[in-house]
Amino acid sequence: RLRAHAGERDPLVAIAREWRAKLRVLVLDEFHVGDIGDAMLLGRLLERLFAEGVVLITSSNAAPNALYKDGLQRARFLPAIALIERNCAVVHLDSPVDYRLRALTRSPVYRAPLDGESDAWLESRWHELRGDDAHRDGSIELEGRKIATRARCKGMAWFDFAALCEGPRGASDYIEIASEFHTVLLGGVPVFDAQRDDAARRFVTLIDELYDRHVNFICTAAAEPTALYRGERLSPAFERAASRLIEMRSAEYLALQHLT
Repeated sequence: RLRAHAGERDPLVAIAREWRAKLRVLVLDEFHVGDIGDAMLLGRLLERLFAEGVVLITSSNAAPNALYKDGLQRARFLPAIALIERNCAVVHLDSPVDYRLRALTRSPVYRAPLDGESDAWLESRWHELRGDDAHRDGSIELEGRKIATRARCKGMAWFDFAALCEGPRGASDYIEIASEFHTVLLGGVPVFDAQRDDAARRFVTLIDELYDRHVNFICTAAAEPTALYRGERLSPAFERAASRLIEMRSAEYLALQHLT
């Protein structure tokens, strides 16, 4: 929207008035502030929206006074925090039960070997985790390239191995996926021989990024993690990936907070 109002004296005022003409209540899921640029922009936008009488309803993993905690030049964001606290009733929804973790730990997240039931198993896991059917057999776009998805909904995506690791993919693609989705399902991971080193390298990079951001990973594979790679050149890197795959099946890992 900023581009549409480029050249105006205060684009945020125009955006706030435009939204006010279309809506009375703005609902935002997973309110998060990542850097000082976003912090300052968000603060000014909220100021204008509240001034226009727009009601904000949002969820967040952090209370307002903990937003952008320890961030660079956080003092500049404190007025925005005060603004949120003045205009919003803060409700803490603490629950002793993590329902997503309960679903993840109720049955395995890694299935091997591949067989005629592999796809149905992933389908079952998708629905156990409350994945809906709103976006079936679609795609996501990363850096101008489309990647096919079997299914996608808020925070979750299901891919086939070929779509995610056998095309022109790089670390930046996997970083974006790991940032956007807290749960990734992947079907059809093969055994890698020396002729499949390119796909193996992409798979290792994918696992590294998912692991670093605490993404829940559910997959079907041709073999257990330690038996997936039969080449030589990538042995050290794949040993690390296999170790991470095993750790990613643990309750301790599954309980970690997703890092966006």
